[in-house]
Amino acid sequence: MSDFDLFRINEDHQALREAVREVADEQIAPWAAQVDEDSRFPHEALKALTATDFHAPHIAEEYDGVGADALATCIVIEEVARVCASSSLIPAVNKLGTMPLILAASEEVKQKYLPPVARGEAMFSYGLSEAGAGSDTAGMTCRAIGQPDGSFLLNGQKSWITNAGESEYYTVLAVTDPDGQRGRNVTAFVVEKADEGFTFGAPEKKLGIKGSPTRELHFADCRIPGDRMVGEPGEGLKIALRTLDHTRVTIGAQAVGIAQGALDAALAYVKERQQFGKRIAEFQGIQFMLADMGMKLEAARQLVYVAAARSERGDADLPFFGAAAKCFASDVAMEVTTDAVQLFGGYGYTKDFPVERMMRDAKITQIYEGTNQVQRIVMARQLLKG
Repeated sequence: MSDFDLFRINEDHQALREAVREVADEQIAPWAAQVDEDSRFPHEALKALTATDFHAPHIAEEYDGVGADALATCIVIEEVARVCASSSLIPAVNKLGTMPLILAASEEVKQKYLPPVARGEAMFSYGLSEAGAGSDTAGMTCRAIGQPDGSFLLNGQKSWITNAGESEYYTVLAVTDPDGQRGRNVTAFVVEKADEGFTFGAPEKKLGIKGSPTRELHFADCRIPGDRMVGEPGEGLKIALRTLDHTRVTIGAQAVGIAQGALDAALAYVKERQQFGKRIAEFQGIQFMLADMGMKLEAARQLVYVAAARSERGDADLPFFGAAAKCFASDVAMEVTTDAVQLFGGYGYTKDFPVERMMRDAKITQIYEGTNQVQRIVMARQLLKG
């Protein structure tokens, strides 16, 4: 396949973008500021997204989904993030939580858990990080010890879990062989919100994405039936890392959307704002800032779309492109939103305009699903492997 065929935006993708944008502008954007101010889950966005099948578009038709490809899923996330980053985490985290099942679960597990998510009856979160195991995922201490009846007793905690408490299902990674080789002694399970011994910590008080609850998961002798295992015993960390190869692309899409929203707001403002007798858009210094913002944003978008195409095909070099898309797009989002605040001047520093929220929201894209320092390690390893 030539480099010119890495991805193609077709008419269906364009129609999808227009449809999502209409939903985002009319049903999500009006609530974005209040959701941020109140630090509350965007139920209006969830209702709008499920009504239009944009809440989990990646799930295949055989599991009651719409079967959107990776690029289409990125477009959905991007367009929602353009108006509300918190709301874009609904489709993004549904993909993150279900991707381990899609990649490795038995058909029975897929048939049980994917259709409810596809139908909008439940959301799915992902439990990998712990208080002492962030970038060092193999250092986790959460344990799932096998029982004589074939079940597992889960004990420990998980940190920084997006949409915790709102989601019905959770993919949780835990050590199943404490004496086994580090990194090869972890297994993945589906945990249900109603499981006895499973509770949540208090919502974190965060800088941004305040509409998406982030909480700890706590497990105290939480019994998990053996048939809820995802993949084979000891393959959990491998499945988790394969999952991130795919879902880092969606964080890149979220970052692109946030940056686009900030650029849109900045462009509208500089065309209206007047100083020294003319619109500030006429000043060359302002134009240079806008040019750099637009150039870097478009470069980020193209990299995300290339990575999405590789995700769809399952290319061998996806680990490099997934890390690159997430890393570059999130760095661009932080830069573009910061510049947008600057273009608004003092007004940009107030909550009267959305750019300060977008700047706060952009920061997390450089941190979650692997810090950008970790992304650079991933990329370097891939390059050195050839």
